[in-house]
Amino acid sequence: MNSIEKALQKQQQVTESLSELQLSQAKPIDEASPPESSIEKAQRTQSEQTVMQPQISQKIKIKSNKVVSNAKIILDLEILAQKGFVSTDARRQVINEEYRVIKRKLLDNAFGPLSRSLRNSNIIMVTSARQGEGKTFTAINLALSIALEQDKTVLLVDADVLRPNVMRTLELKNEQGLMEYLLGEKEDISEVMCRTNLDKLRIITAGKSHHLSAELLASERMFAAVEEFANRYTDRIVIVDTPPLLGINETAILANLAGQALVVTEEFKTKLVDIENAVKHLKPEMAIGFIVNKTEQVNLEGGGYGYYYAGAR
Repeated sequence: MNSIEKALQKQQQVTESLSELQLSQAKPIDEASPPESSIEKAQRTQSEQTVMQPQISQKIKIKSNKVVSNAKIILDLEILAQKGFVSTDARRQVINEEYRVIKRKLLDNAFGPLSRSLRNSNIIMVTSARQGEGKTFTAINLALSIALEQDKTVLLVDADVLRPNVMRTLELKNEQGLMEYLLGEKEDISEVMCRTNLDKLRIITAGKSHHLSAELLASERMFAAVEEFANRYTDRIVIVDTPPLLGINETAILANLAGQALVVTEEFKTKLVDIENAVKHLKPEMAIGFIVNKTEQVNLEGGGYGYYYAGAR
């Protein structure tokens, strides 16, 4: 075959390929596509955005067939405020003022002079002596309040893997989270870190339950995640919602990882002996504080519940 015949054959092959491309109505994403005009590109982008806007906690599959979390949790801030949580708008509510006082001491411990004597001073475990005393409610409120700070960010971690309650309290679906990372199903802790509609707030859910939760929380992967939490972002506070201190082995493990502990008690319900026994499970070198919640009080609006913080050191 001479050079002219080869050229004609090549031209015919190109023509046939173009014809097949024009007849194809559905092309895979990773196949070559003809150039788009600027109008076509704008229309396609708008169409894609319209499809993606309603998503909550969506997963995106990339070419390596590895599923990477691109979750965004949309908090209904208006409903949360109506239910007694810290308000993120301009409204002045009693609970906002109470948590301003509470967080200030915790932030001072995390970044002030005391931080030099605390290991992982920016990691705060929120716990209680027993179940049902308001620790998750406190952890969420504390995270919301710190998210309002101008120069701080906050990560809320649901580490109560036996009875996860953060997403349930927020009335949202429990996404893949901490346990998936600890099991090695996610390579990096950032893959289970969910963005929210508050720029300075991130959430890691508990994920699925597992019968080896105590061993997983004591694993090298957990220690690696905590080291990243403590050191990667100098402006970040990490709020860890843990199981109660009494009768749960996992909590003692988590206590070894945090620099501060916030023990939530309920007025007229929590027994003093339970508090004393619970504190024995905490490291003595930690900064330990106590919150008495659901406290009956008289305020300018005629009554309600109070949240008071008392630091042990």
